[in-house]
Amino acid sequence: MPYTPILATLGYIISPDRKNTLLIHRNSRPNDQHFGKYNGLGGKLESNEDVIAGLKREIYEEAGLTCEQIVLRGTISWPGFGANGENWFAFVFRIDSYKGTPFTQNPEGSLAWVPIDQILTLPLWEGDRYFLPMVFDDTIGQFHGVMPYSGGTPLGWSYSLL
Repeated sequence: MPYTPILATLGYIISPDRKNTLLIHRNSRPNDQHFGKYNGLGGKLESNEDVIAGLKREIYEEAGLTCEQIVLRGTISWPGFGANGENWFAFVFRIDSYKGTPFTQNPEGSLAWVPIDQILTLPLWEGDRYFLPMVFDDTIGQFHGVMPYSGGTPLGWSYSLL
């Protein structure tokens, strides 16, 4: 059976001093699958756009920023991640430079600069703890992983590095 996941982008914007990243605290909609969690910015790709265009659109819509320097850090396949068991596949980026002043909030929640070395202390999806260190680690190449989910919990994590 062919794998037909929902395609998405996930971006982590780095502050000019490279010590912080802009995250969204999904705290606006109690019925949101992500409610209460911190996450990078991004979302579903539209059928008429490539992955970079989708990332740029999402970052502009969610944070009011224009991406300048974008680095593909990896990809993640999340079988079973969706609220109804949908499969997701995300292209994970780091945005090393941008133009503009970020919003303080959007319809999904509040935006905040978080010290990179404190991200893992926040309420996150449990599975994010596996790949987030690799997003910010320039000593490794791209990661390409699979993280099956069931009932909102990761069942495993495997990946390859380039």
